[in-house]
Amino acid sequence: MKRDTSHPLGVPDLSAAERGFRSGSRAFLSSRAFLTGVAERMFQALIRRAGSPPVEFVLGKDRILHRPRRSVGRVTILDTSTLWRILRHPELAFGDAYSAGRLMITGSLVDVLFHLYSCMERAGPRGAKRSWLGMQPRPRANSLDGSQHNIHHHYNLGNDFYRLWLDDQMVYTCAYYRSDDYTLEQAQVAKMDHVCRKLRLEPGMRVVEAGCGWGSLALYMAREYGVTVQAFNISTAQIAYARERLTREGLEDRVQFVCDDYRNIPALVRSPVDAFVSVGMLEHVGVDNYGSLGEVIARVLKPEGLALLHSVGRAQPQAPNAWLEQRIFPGSYPPSLREIMGILEPHRFSVLDIENLRLHYARTLLEWLQRFDSRIGEIRERYDESFVRAWRLYLAGCAAAFRASSIQLYQVLFSHPDNNSISLTREHQYNTTTGGATWAEF
Repeated sequence: MKRDTSHPLGVPDLSAAERGFRSGSRAFLSSRAFLTGVAERMFQALIRRAGSPPVEFVLGKDRILHRPRRSVGRVTILDTSTLWRILRHPELAFGDAYSAGRLMITGSLVDVLFHLYSCMERAGPRGAKRSWLGMQPRPRANSLDGSQHNIHHHYNLGNDFYRLWLDDQMVYTCAYYRSDDYTLEQAQVAKMDHVCRKLRLEPGMRVVEAGCGWGSLALYMAREYGVTVQAFNISTAQIAYARERLTREGLEDRVQFVCDDYRNIPALVRSPVDAFVSVGMLEHVGVDNYGSLGEVIARVLKPEGLALLHSVGRAQPQAPNAWLEQRIFPGSYPPSLREIMGILEPHRFSVLDIENLRLHYARTLLEWLQRFDSRIGEIRERYDESFVRAWRLYLAGCAAAFRASSIQLYQVLFSHPDNNSISLTREHQYNTTTGGATWAEF
């Protein structure tokens, strides 16, 4: 499916495609009744492969494609040409059709997607990914030039857009709900503090952050823990915002925001640092580049230093959601823990702690979706209806996928193999009155 570069997300104009389909394929369409029947049977087989979810599927006004005994909602595919596109590229065409208004979902968007993903997860990784009529789209590369394009596609939509629905510090990663009654703002601060505690930051330490977003974690580490930070990012819009905030907060002596790729970090860090942290960047690196990232960490981290990778992941390796990778996050790939070990094992890094925060991310996304919906009029005016529908599908779909355990959120803490200054317990992560014992204190 050709990418429409005129739309900010590359969502194609399916109405124009439909007109071309109708005008250019008269002989093909003369057998419409027969072909519709074929498409229906193929789609029913696809639904069975996906685990027969408790969702009703309808073609047009009243042609029932799938009717479960109980239903949490309805998916209406408006025309046969859209049905054929879904058969060709299930994930990509489903998302494009929803964005373009050629596929409608009745009922709670999050609940319908949750049940779809839950059944697909039980059916296996290839249940509804496999196409009847074509191959999966090729993911975007994460070369130096490719990464620039991929990141700009998402993050350079504009700081004003993200400011409408993120928390007041513009943190665009999983929050940490230390208490059920936390607001999003409180939970994002708790997440940043959780990361700092794991890294055992102390005043005077030096930290490298790879993929710093709008700068909130770097500023928090400097302000609350008294460390100095070199923070790297290739999104020009985010770096500009972070530098403005840095000046406002008067932390120029402790934080440096660098607009450069993580692969260039060793050349820009003057000596080994006490901590390396990356929150929300790894899923944009690509498995082919994990060797490069591991080499970067090994070169810049002190022998007694700690490193933390925070990333969306999978329980087992599989292809990313094609629509999400093509339209929202080009080049993205959520790794399994086994794949993450490809960063660590070549350097004999010692894994100290692994935590899965997937339910925290599900709640974070629901908060974002609620805030997005509260500003939907402004967003629609700035972009268009297909953009609004695409972003609602993205936020709701990710919340549903975390609830269904289709995707995970891993925090992996590690160090060089001969580091004996590590904590013997995890007490320092949760107890505000103690730093936790280390081997050196015995």
